[in-house]
Amino acid sequence: MIKHIVMWKFKPGTENEQKEFLNGLRSLYGVIPQIRSQEVGENVAQGNYDAALISIFDSLEDLEIYKTDPRHIEVSSLCREIRSDRVAVDMEV
Repeated sequence: MIKHIVMWKFKPGTENEQKEFLNGLRSLYGVIPQIRSQEVGENVAQGNYDAALISIFDSLEDLEIYKTDPRHIEVSSLCREIRSDRVAVDMEV
């Protein structure tokens, strides 16, 4: 199994777009069948990053299918406009 972890730092003044983006990510669970589980959340404490995604896939191949799914690409395109930084890691678990 693959655990896909992504964190974002958002540009100031993009709060509405952030909510739209995070809700868009949440809406992909149950729609893209390769996603086995998913958590999306906002940082509630002072920290370096504003939000995170933790999702589980059966394989790297399934993760790649998710990344190239048009529904994921549509949601991700909004993030590119509002983020100032992004970090990600894919771990075998």
